[in-house]
Formats: sequence, structure tokens, C-alpha cells
Amino acid sequence: MARPLHKTDQLAPLSSLTSIHPSCGGQLSFCTYPLQKNQDALPPCVFNPRQGTRTQMVNKEPPQHWRSLPAQPGLRDREVSASIGGLQEYYYDLCMEKSQEIKPFILQILQEVDKEIEKGSVGITLNIAGNSRSVSGERVTGEDFWILCRVLKNNSYINGLDVRYNLLSDVGAYYAAKLLQKQHNLIYLNLMFNDIGPEGGELIAKALHKNRTLKHLRLTGNKIENKGGMFFAAMLQINSSLEKLDLGDCDLGMQSVIAFATVLTQNQTIKGLNLNRPILYGEQEESTVHLGHMLKENQCLVELHMCKHDIKNCGMKQLCDALHLNRSLQYLDVSCNKITQDGMKCLADVLKSNITLEVIDLSFNRMENAGANYLSDALASHNRTLKALSVVSNNIEGKGLVALSQSMKTNPTLSHIYIWGNKFDEATCVAYSDLIHTGRLKSDNTDVEPFVVDGHVYLAEVSNGLKRHYYWTPGYGEACSPSSNAGFSLAPVGQHL
Repeated sequence: MARPLHKTDQLAPLSSLTSIHPSCGGQLSFCTYPLQKNQDALPPCVFNPRQGTRTQMVNKEPPQHWRSLPAQPGLRDREVSASIGGLQEYYYDLCMEKSQEIKPFILQILQEVDKEIEKGSVGITLNIAGNSRSVSGERVTGEDFWILCRVLKNNSYINGLDVRYNLLSDVGAYYAAKLLQKQHNLIYLNLMFNDIGPEGGELIAKALHKNRTLKHLRLTGNKIENKGGMFFAAMLQINSSLEKLDLGDCDLGMQSVIAFATVLTQNQTIKGLNLNRPILYGEQEESTVHLGHMLKENQCLVELHMCKHDIKNCGMKQLCDALHLNRSLQYLDVSCNKITQDGMKCLADVLKSNITLEVIDLSFNRMENAGANYLSDALASHNRTLKALSVVSNNIEGKGLVALSQSMKTNPTLSHIYIWGNKFDEATCVAYSDLIHTGRLKSDNTDVEPFVVDGHVYLAEVSNGLKRHYYWTPGYGEACSPSSNAGFSLAPVGQHL
């Protein structure tokens, strides 16, 4: 009776399928072994004649179209091959060589990129977002990202990498830092919501000290905390190429917010900054005071997000005092704060003289009718530069909403307005229905659509806004639709959302 077989047994196979594969420079034998009764089937193995070793395969066999590929001399040659195409093949070879699990969805995405490279495309963004429907529940881990970084290291066709909503953790952050040091074509890197902590944030920030190519980095939702934020603030004192930095929902502390405000009084390359939802204590609105001082000094920043900074009327006055002196800011996001009519009066005074602001997001505050009237007066009679205004969920009633609609009739520049979440009456519905039907307000430039029931006009919500797809990408249609991301289309900083 034959003893049970183990994975380490060096037994001759009873049957084998021989094929050619470049990772061995010779033949691969896909082997099967005799099994005892009631014994589970062993995973298939790959025998490398050059090295005399067997490697367990995660997938049962390589893709059919690879069985006749010509042999290549070695890993260095495959790196050169990956730099001019063949990413799918190189990824497979590396997984086999390093005994890493082969992820079919990564193979499929790399195959599509190979086709784009064959067509002569350049400036390709490799999109392996974990929340994409094509991924089917799979996620990229830190170990998977190690292999991906090896594949991309010498590739000159890819200048963008999107791996949002995966499981990279600090392990993946380590390899991302290595990639930033060695890959000199990458201009866009999206690592949002990847469970990266303070240590991973430190590694990436330090890698950017010497990087001179990356333009846009998104770390949204990674809890790098105050410690990681301080490393990024220090990085901005050295790096002179990064143009857009997204650290929203990263649990930054007051210390790191103040550090960013201090650094940006001198840094003249950062054009877009997201500091949404820091962890703040106290009621002094200290973050707003420091960022307001920064805006007085900085004449380069184009886009600033200060969502969930607990801004009240006093803090809004600090910002408005700075905006009277600032001549660069085009996109201001102060949504999800506690600004009421007094703060809106200060903003209305700014709009009477400011000639640079084009997009303002006031969503989820509490301006009410009085605040809406202040803004509508400024827009109707003075301002001719603002293009988009969001007043979603501001407790505005019919009179205030109608006043805003009337300002659009005399203001030819204001083209986008978002009003959902307020208190509509029939006068409001009729006013915005008229704007849409006369063509003054395009249906793609607002978040409401009129419909009639029994002779009465109502408004329904549609999926348009300043940043509807900021945290996710739709499974169909245009990923960066201007109607859903109007803020970034009207005041663009970089080519990626």
C-alpha cells in the first residue's frame, strides 16, 4: 500500500502536459500525481527544468494563449519588455517567480492596458479601484501591490495609478514609496481608503522629498492622523512639483492643520488642497484663523476644501477678510459647517469685489432665507465671475430660493446652481422650471428637474453636483462626468479627479 503523498514529495508524475513558457527559459511540465483513496487532490504544480524545482500554482494553468510564447533570457529582459508592453505576461511571470497569488482581475486589467499600448496610447491611467464593478469583490493587498510596483517600475506609457478602496495598508504604502522613488513618469497616484496609517503616511511623505514628477496625490480616508499630517506638511517645504494634495478624512489634528497653513504661506506650487474633516477640539475655530492668514499671503492656491471644520460666523468672517486680499482662489468648499445668515452677509460683501472666485460650495450649512437674499443681491448687481453655487440643504424656503433664481436672470455668468434639500413651494418649482425651459439654466447644471402632476409643477432630484463622484466612481457612463463633478470641471487643477 502506498503511503500518503505530501506536497514536499519528489515523485515522478504519472502524466504531464509539457509547454513552453518564458519565465523558465525552457519547458514547464504541468504535473499530476497518483492519489490514495479518499485523499484530496493536490494543487497543480509547475516544474522548472532550469532550476529543478516545482512551484505550486494558484491558478490551474496559465492562459491558453501563452503556451506558445517564445522563451526570453531572464528577468532583466522581461523588465525591458514590460517597459514597452507585455505587462500581463510580466505580471504573471513575477507572480510565479515570487510564489504570489495570481489575481485574474489584475491580469484582465493589464491585458486591456497592453492593448492600449499596442495602439500607441500614452499617458495611460491604470485603474484597479477596489469599488469597481469589474473587480467583483476582489481587493489588492500589500503583497499584490509589491508585484504591481515591480511591473510598473520601468513603464513609460503609464503615468497614472488608481488603487482606491483596496487593502494596501502600511505594507502597500512601503511599496508605493519605493515606486515614487524609482518610477519617474507617474504624475497621478490615488491611494484613497486603503487602511494606511501614520507609519505608511510617513513613508510616502518622505519618498516625495526627492520625487519631481508626481503632480496629484489622493490619500483620502487613510487614517494617517496628526503624525502623518506633520510629515506631509514638512514635505511641502522641500517638494516643488506636487500641485494637488488630498488629505480629507485622514484624522488630521489641529497641529498638522496649522503646519499646513504655515507652510503654504511660502509654498508656491500647491494649487489644490483638501483638509476635510480634521479632528478638532474646542470652539475657537483656530483652524479657520490660521488658514485665513495663509490665504492673505498665498497667491498660488486655486482650490481649498474645508468641509467639516466646525466653521461658524466668526470663522467665516476670518476667511472673508482674507478673500478680500486673495487673488488666486477659484474654488472654495466650506460645506458641512455651521455658517448662518451673518456669515453669508460677509461672503456677499466679498462677492461684490472679488474677481477670482468661480465655484463656492455652501452645502449643508444654515443660511436660511436671509442668507440667500444677501447672496442673491450680490450676484444680481455686482458679481460677474462666479460660475457655480451650491446651497444644498440650507433650510432655505421659497422666498430665498426664488430670489436666487431671479439673480440668474440678470447675472449672465452664473451657470450652475444646486438647491436640493431645501423647502420648495410651488413658486420655487415654477421659477426653476422656467429657468430650465427657457434655456437659462441647463438641465446638466442643476440638481433638480421639473415635472407636472395634475397641473402643478414639482421638482425631482437628479444626480448632478459639484462633486457627486468625489468618493466613488459610477459603474456605467462617464467616470468623470462634468455634470456630476462640475466644481472640478469649472476650476480644474490637474487632469484627474
